[in-house]
Amino acid sequence: MTLTRRSLMATAALGTAMLALPAGRVFGKTAPLARPIPSSGEQIPSIGLGSWITFNVGDDTALQAECTAVMAAFFAGGGRMIDSSPMYGSSQAVIGRGLATLGRPDTLFSAEKVWTSSGTNGPAQIEQTRRLWGVERFDLLQVHNLAGWEAHLDTLFAMKAAGRLRYVGITTSEGRRHDLVEQIMQRHPLDFVQLSYNPVDRDAEQRLLPLAAERGIAVIVNRPFQQGALTRRLDGEPLPQWAAEVGATSWAQLILKFILAEPAVTVVIPATTRVDHVRENLAAAGGALPDRDLRGRIAAHIGAL
Repeated sequence: MTLTRRSLMATAALGTAMLALPAGRVFGKTAPLARPIPSSGEQIPSIGLGSWITFNVGDDTALQAECTAVMAAFFAGGGRMIDSSPMYGSSQAVIGRGLATLGRPDTLFSAEKVWTSSGTNGPAQIEQTRRLWGVERFDLLQVHNLAGWEAHLDTLFAMKAAGRLRYVGITTSEGRRHDLVEQIMQRHPLDFVQLSYNPVDRDAEQRLLPLAAERGIAVIVNRPFQQGALTRRLDGEPLPQWAAEVGATSWAQLILKFILAEPAVTVVIPATTRVDHVRENLAAAGGALPDRDLRGRIAAHIGAL
Protein backbone atom coordinates (compact mmCIF):
# COMPACT_ATOMS: atom_id res chain seq x y z
CA MET A 1 0.00 0.00 0.00
CA THR A 2 1.27 3.49 -0.92
CA LEU A 3 1.50 5.74 2.10
CA THR A 4 0.04 9.16 1.36
CA ARG A 5 0.29 12.23 3.58
CA ARG A 6 -3.39 11.80 4.49
CA SER A 7 -2.97 8.13 5.45
CA LEU A 8 0.05 8.98 7.59
CA MET A 9 -1.92 11.73 9.33
CA ALA A 10 -4.86 9.41 9.88
CA THR A 11 -2.63 6.72 11.33
CA ALA A 12 -1.03 9.27 13.65
CA ALA A 13 -4.46 10.49 14.75
CA LEU A 14 -5.53 6.93 15.50
CA GLY A 15 -2.37 6.29 17.50
CA THR A 16 -2.86 9.47 19.52
CA ALA A 17 -6.51 8.65 20.21
CA MET A 18 -5.70 5.09 21.26
CA LEU A 19 -3.04 6.31 23.69
CA ALA A 20 -5.88 7.92 25.63
CA LEU A 21 -7.69 4.61 26.05
CA PRO A 22 -7.51 2.79 29.38
CA ALA A 23 -5.99 -0.67 29.28
CA GLY A 24 -8.29 -3.54 28.33
CA ARG A 25 -11.53 -3.56 26.39
CA VAL A 26 -13.68 -1.69 28.88
CA PHE A 27 -13.17 1.97 28.03
CA GLY A 28 -15.09 4.87 29.58
CA LYS A 29 -17.47 4.01 32.40
CA THR A 30 -19.78 6.97 31.95
CA ALA A 31 -19.77 10.34 30.27
CA PRO A 32 -19.98 13.45 32.46
CA LEU A 33 -23.77 13.41 32.06
CA ALA A 34 -25.70 10.12 31.86
CA ARG A 35 -29.45 9.68 31.73
CA PRO A 36 -31.72 6.71 32.36
CA ILE A 37 -33.49 4.80 29.63
CA PRO A 38 -37.05 5.04 31.01
CA SER A 39 -38.14 1.50 30.13
CA SER A 40 -35.24 -0.12 32.01
CA GLY A 41 -33.49 2.46 34.20
CA GLU A 42 -30.18 1.71 32.49
CA GLN A 43 -27.92 4.77 32.48
CA ILE A 44 -26.64 5.89 29.08
CA PRO A 45 -24.20 8.76 28.37
CA SER A 46 -26.09 11.65 26.83
CA ILE A 47 -23.69 12.27 23.94
CA GLY A 48 -23.60 9.53 21.33
CA LEU A 49 -22.00 9.24 17.90
CA GLY A 50 -23.83 9.36 14.59
CA SER A 51 -22.43 7.94 11.34
CA TRP A 52 -24.62 9.42 8.57
CA ILE A 53 -22.28 10.63 5.76
CA THR A 54 -19.21 10.91 8.02
CA PHE A 55 -18.53 7.15 8.13
CA ASN A 56 -19.55 6.45 4.53
CA VAL A 57 -15.94 6.37 3.31
CA GLY A 58 -15.90 3.14 1.29
CA ASP A 59 -12.53 1.38 0.98
CA ASP A 60 -10.37 4.46 1.58
CA THR A 61 -7.98 3.19 4.26
CA ALA A 62 -6.94 6.70 5.37
CA LEU A 63 -10.55 7.75 5.89
CA GLN A 64 -11.31 4.46 7.64
CA ALA A 65 -8.44 5.17 10.03
CA GLU A 66 -9.88 8.64 10.71
CA CYS A 67 -13.22 7.07 11.59
CA THR A 68 -11.53 4.60 13.92
CA ALA A 69 -9.66 7.47 15.57
CA VAL A 70 -12.98 9.25 16.15
CA MET A 71 -14.40 6.06 17.69
CA ALA A 72 -11.33 5.66 19.91
CA ALA A 73 -11.65 9.22 21.19
CA PHE A 74 -15.39 8.70 21.70
CA PHE A 75 -14.93 5.62 23.85
CA ALA A 76 -11.99 7.18 25.72
CA GLY A 77 -14.22 10.12 26.61
CA GLY A 78 -16.91 7.87 28.06
CA GLY A 79 -19.22 7.66 25.02
CA ARG A 80 -21.25 4.51 24.41
CA MET A 81 -24.00 4.82 21.79
CA ILE A 82 -23.00 4.55 18.13
CA ASP A 83 -25.89 4.84 15.67
CA SER A 84 -26.00 3.73 12.04
CA SER A 85 -28.31 2.38 9.33
CA PRO A 86 -28.29 0.30 6.13
CA MET A 87 -29.09 3.61 4.43
CA TYR A 88 -25.65 4.96 5.34
CA GLY A 89 -23.59 3.29 2.61
CA SER A 90 -20.37 1.77 3.91
CA SER A 91 -20.80 3.18 7.42
CA GLN A 92 -21.76 -0.15 8.99
CA ALA A 93 -18.68 -1.92 7.64
CA VAL A 94 -16.47 1.00 8.71
CA ILE A 95 -17.90 0.79 12.23
CA GLY A 96 -17.26 -2.96 12.27
CA ARG A 97 -13.63 -2.49 11.24
CA GLY A 98 -13.18 0.22 13.85
CA LEU A 99 -14.65 -1.93 16.61
CA ALA A 100 -12.36 -4.81 15.64
CA THR A 101 -9.32 -2.51 15.69
CA LEU A 102 -10.30 -1.21 19.13
CA GLY A 103 -10.80 -4.70 20.57
CA ARG A 104 -14.61 -4.52 20.56
CA PRO A 105 -15.21 -2.22 23.55
CA ASP A 106 -17.45 -3.79 26.18
CA THR A 107 -19.05 -0.41 26.84
CA LEU A 108 -20.50 -0.12 23.31
CA PHE A 109 -24.24 0.57 23.04
CA SER A 110 -25.02 -0.50 19.48
CA ALA A 111 -27.94 1.36 17.87
CA GLU A 112 -28.95 0.22 14.40
CA LYS A 113 -31.92 0.34 12.08
CA VAL A 114 -33.92 -1.77 9.68
CA TRP A 115 -34.54 0.09 6.42
CA THR A 116 -36.55 -1.71 3.79
CA SER A 117 -40.14 -1.39 2.64
CA SER A 118 -40.46 -5.18 2.67
CA GLY A 119 -41.30 -6.73 6.02
CA THR A 120 -40.13 -10.14 4.83
CA ASN A 121 -36.66 -8.75 3.97
CA GLY A 122 -36.19 -7.22 7.41
CA PRO A 123 -34.67 -10.21 9.25
CA ALA A 124 -32.09 -10.85 6.52
CA GLN A 125 -31.09 -7.20 6.47
CA ILE A 126 -30.74 -7.16 10.26
CA GLU A 127 -28.54 -10.25 10.16
CA GLN A 128 -26.33 -8.74 7.45
CA THR A 129 -25.99 -5.59 9.55
CA ARG A 130 -25.07 -7.65 12.61
CA ARG A 131 -22.30 -9.38 10.66
CA LEU A 132 -20.93 -6.06 9.43
CA TRP A 133 -20.73 -4.74 13.00
CA GLY A 134 -19.36 -8.03 14.31
CA VAL A 135 -21.60 -7.99 17.40
CA GLU A 136 -23.54 -10.88 18.94
CA ARG A 137 -26.72 -8.81 19.13
CA PHE A 138 -27.76 -5.17 18.96
CA ASP A 139 -28.72 -3.16 21.98
CA LEU A 140 -31.26 -1.14 19.99
CA LEU A 141 -32.93 -1.68 16.62
CA GLN A 142 -35.08 1.05 15.13
CA VAL A 143 -37.44 1.20 12.16
CA HIS A 144 -35.72 3.77 9.99
CA ASN A 145 -38.00 6.62 8.88
CA LEU A 146 -41.01 4.33 9.44
CA ALA A 147 -40.39 2.29 6.25
CA GLY A 148 -42.50 -0.89 6.56
CA TRP A 149 -42.97 -0.03 10.20
CA GLU A 150 -45.85 -2.38 11.07
CA ALA A 151 -44.12 -5.56 9.92
CA HIS A 152 -40.74 -4.47 11.24
CA LEU A 153 -42.09 -3.66 14.69
CA ASP A 154 -43.57 -7.17 14.84
CA THR A 155 -40.11 -8.53 14.02
CA LEU A 156 -38.31 -6.35 16.55
CA PHE A 157 -40.71 -7.01 19.40
CA ALA A 158 -40.40 -10.75 18.71
CA MET A 159 -36.61 -10.46 18.80
CA LYS A 160 -36.80 -8.59 22.10
CA ALA A 161 -39.12 -11.22 23.60
CA ALA A 162 -36.67 -13.94 22.52
CA GLY A 163 -33.71 -12.18 24.15
CA ARG A 164 -32.07 -11.34 20.81
CA LEU A 165 -32.52 -7.58 21.21
CA ARG A 166 -32.64 -5.24 24.19
CA TYR A 167 -34.59 -2.23 22.94
CA VAL A 168 -37.02 -1.31 20.13
CA GLY A 169 -37.49 2.09 18.53
CA ILE A 170 -38.58 4.11 15.52
CA THR A 171 -36.98 7.08 13.79
CA THR A 172 -37.84 10.16 11.82
CA SER A 173 -35.82 13.20 10.79
CA GLU A 174 -36.23 16.79 9.60
CA GLY A 175 -39.72 17.04 11.09
CA ARG A 176 -41.27 14.47 8.78
CA ARG A 177 -44.39 12.40 9.57
CA HIS A 178 -44.73 13.57 13.16
CA ASP A 179 -48.45 12.72 13.11
CA LEU A 180 -47.69 9.06 12.39
CA VAL A 181 -44.80 9.00 14.86
CA GLU A 182 -47.17 10.27 17.53
CA GLN A 183 -49.73 7.56 16.74
CA ILE A 184 -47.11 4.80 16.95
CA MET A 185 -45.76 6.19 20.22
CA GLN A 186 -49.26 6.13 21.68
CA ARG A 187 -50.11 2.60 20.54
CA HIS A 188 -46.90 0.59 20.90
CA PRO A 189 -44.54 -0.07 23.85
CA LEU A 190 -41.50 1.59 22.32
CA ASP A 191 -38.25 1.97 24.22
CA PHE A 192 -36.84 4.72 21.98
CA VAL A 193 -37.90 7.32 19.45
CA GLN A 194 -35.37 9.19 17.32
CA LEU A 195 -36.09 12.64 15.88
CA SER A 196 -34.52 15.94 14.83
CA TYR A 197 -34.26 18.74 17.36
CA ASN A 198 -32.09 21.83 17.87
CA PRO A 199 -32.54 25.55 18.65
CA VAL A 200 -33.86 26.15 15.12
CA ASP A 201 -35.89 22.96 14.50
CA ARG A 202 -38.26 22.80 17.48
CA ASP A 203 -41.40 21.11 16.12
CA ALA A 204 -40.81 18.13 18.41
CA GLU A 205 -41.51 20.35 21.44
CA GLN A 206 -45.18 20.58 20.50
CA ARG A 207 -46.22 16.93 20.91
CA LEU A 208 -43.45 14.36 20.55
CA LEU A 209 -41.18 15.35 23.43
CA PRO A 210 -44.05 15.73 25.94
CA LEU A 211 -45.52 12.41 24.75
CA ALA A 212 -42.16 10.67 25.14
CA ALA A 213 -41.93 11.91 28.72
CA GLU A 214 -45.51 10.82 29.41
CA ARG A 215 -45.06 7.36 27.88
CA GLY A 216 -41.59 6.69 29.27
CA ILE A 217 -39.88 6.56 25.86
CA ALA A 218 -36.22 7.49 25.53
CA VAL A 219 -35.45 10.18 22.95
CA ILE A 220 -32.46 10.17 20.59
CA VAL A 221 -31.85 13.49 18.86
CA ASN A 222 -30.42 13.43 15.34
CA ARG A 223 -29.23 16.34 13.17
CA PRO A 224 -28.36 18.60 16.15
CA PHE A 225 -26.29 20.76 13.79
CA GLN A 226 -28.58 20.32 10.74
CA GLN A 227 -25.92 18.08 9.17
CA GLY A 228 -23.36 20.85 9.70
CA ALA A 229 -25.43 23.59 8.04
CA LEU A 230 -26.22 25.26 11.36
CA THR A 231 -22.65 25.37 12.67
CA ARG A 232 -21.39 26.54 9.25
CA ARG A 233 -23.92 29.38 9.32
CA LEU A 234 -22.68 30.39 12.77
CA ASP A 235 -19.01 30.10 11.85
CA GLY A 236 -17.41 33.51 12.19
CA GLU A 237 -20.18 34.84 14.44
CA PRO A 238 -18.90 35.71 17.91
CA LEU A 239 -20.11 33.46 20.70
CA PRO A 240 -22.22 35.57 23.09
CA GLN A 241 -20.53 36.32 26.39
CA TRP A 242 -23.42 34.77 28.31
CA ALA A 243 -22.53 31.35 26.82
CA ALA A 244 -19.91 31.22 29.58
CA GLU A 245 -22.73 30.93 32.12
CA VAL A 246 -23.06 27.25 31.12
CA GLY A 247 -19.42 26.70 30.24
CA ALA A 248 -19.94 26.63 26.46
CA THR A 249 -16.80 27.56 24.55
CA SER A 250 -18.15 26.98 21.02
CA TRP A 251 -21.40 27.18 19.08
CA ALA A 252 -21.50 23.38 18.91
CA GLN A 253 -21.36 23.12 22.69
CA LEU A 254 -24.01 25.80 23.14
CA ILE A 255 -26.34 23.97 20.74
CA LEU A 256 -25.77 20.62 22.45
CA LYS A 257 -26.37 22.16 25.88
CA PHE A 258 -29.63 23.68 24.60
CA ILE A 259 -30.76 20.21 23.48
CA LEU A 260 -29.62 18.42 26.63
CA ALA A 261 -31.47 20.92 28.80
CA GLU A 262 -34.74 19.48 27.46
CA PRO A 263 -35.62 16.86 30.12
CA ALA A 264 -37.22 14.45 27.63
CA VAL A 265 -33.97 14.10 25.65
CA THR A 266 -31.90 11.04 26.49
CA VAL A 267 -29.06 11.02 23.93
CA VAL A 268 -27.85 13.36 21.18
CA ILE A 269 -25.92 11.78 18.29
CA PRO A 270 -23.79 14.36 16.46
CA ALA A 271 -21.70 12.94 13.62
CA THR A 272 -18.14 14.05 12.98
CA THR A 273 -14.96 13.12 11.14
CA ARG A 274 -12.65 14.84 13.61
CA VAL A 275 -11.20 13.73 16.94
CA ASP A 276 -11.15 17.28 18.31
CA HIS A 277 -14.83 17.67 17.50
CA VAL A 278 -15.86 14.44 19.22
CA ARG A 279 -14.01 15.57 22.33
CA GLU A 280 -15.65 18.99 22.11
CA ASN A 281 -19.07 17.34 21.80
CA LEU A 282 -18.50 15.07 24.77
CA ALA A 283 -17.38 18.03 26.87
CA ALA A 284 -20.76 19.70 26.25
CA ALA A 285 -22.30 17.12 28.59
CA GLY A 286 -20.25 18.46 31.49
CA GLY A 287 -21.00 21.45 33.67
CA ALA A 288 -24.17 23.48 33.86
CA LEU A 289 -27.09 23.34 31.44
CA PRO A 290 -29.20 26.36 30.51
CA ASP A 291 -32.42 27.01 32.38
CA ARG A 292 -35.68 27.82 30.59
CA ASP A 293 -34.93 31.51 30.23
CA LEU A 294 -31.44 30.93 28.87
CA ARG A 295 -32.74 28.29 26.44
CA GLY A 296 -35.14 30.89 25.07
CA ARG A 297 -32.29 33.37 24.76
CA ILE A 298 -30.14 30.82 22.90
CA ALA A 299 -32.90 30.01 20.42
CA ALA A 300 -33.75 33.68 19.82
CA HIS A 301 -30.10 34.67 19.37
CA ILE A 302 -29.32 31.86 16.91
CA GLY A 303 -32.57 32.41 15.05
CA ALA A 304 -31.73 36.09 14.55
CA LEU A 305 -28.26 35.48 13.11
